[in-house]
Amino acid sequence: MAQRPYIVGNWKMNGTRAMLSEARAIDRAAQRNMKVEVALAPPFTLIHAVHREVEQIGVGAQDCHPGEDGAHTGDVSATMLADAGAKFVILGHSERRTGHNESNELVRAKAEAALAAGMRVIMCCGEDAATREKGGAEAFVLAQLRASLPQIENAAERLTVAYEPIWAIGTGNNATPEDIGAMHTAIRGLMVELFGLEEGAEVRILYGGSVKPENARELLSAAEVGGALVGGASLAADSFMGIALAVADAPEG
Repeated sequence: MAQRPYIVGNWKMNGTRAMLSEARAIDRAAQRNMKVEVALAPPFTLIHAVHREVEQIGVGAQDCHPGEDGAHTGDVSATMLADAGAKFVILGHSERRTGHNESNELVRAKAEAALAAGMRVIMCCGEDAATREKGGAEAFVLAQLRASLPQIENAAERLTVAYEPIWAIGTGNNATPEDIGAMHTAIRGLMVELFGLEEGAEVRILYGGSVKPENARELLSAAEVGGALVGGASLAADSFMGIALAVADAPEG
């Protein structure tokens, strides 16, 4: 059974309580467009507030600590996020891997903590420009995923993968639909290898990388694309739901 496209907004380090009006507007629009599943990942400070304001969309987090509790000043555990209303957490984003030196092993530990807390996981992966230019993009992404994915029973049931080529995030450069389809098809093959034919086929694979209302239909019509992980364009309801509407009307890849 085909799943609805999954459109997730990552607000990154943006947003104060004034942004709750955008979350409400996104929620109202999502209620009118049931062809897509919509979610937002605001900063830690807004998770509970957004959770209380919305009815239709999912609310998640952008990171979590792998530990349950303890002397970790400034960190937030998966259990605490779930208590605030988060239903999923984005992990392994290139901005965390690069800016915070997060290893595959740390990302995996965070994913296992999130699943143990009852949340879903959106696992990010992607290569930089140098890796793609050398022709090693596919091998790099698959190896990154193998090392980062949680190794616990039934992990696939609450797993989404997001392919975000680093060279296409905030640069204005876009992968072609052919490039996206080829990578997503390779990722699908890995999901089937790791989780079996039935469960591996159900893992949604999102694309992220300068997705906008103007290009969403073309980019997300590629093979094995199950939705989008959206950055800057998710900060305003008009642009974010413009992407959702474009994806809802796109032919299946």
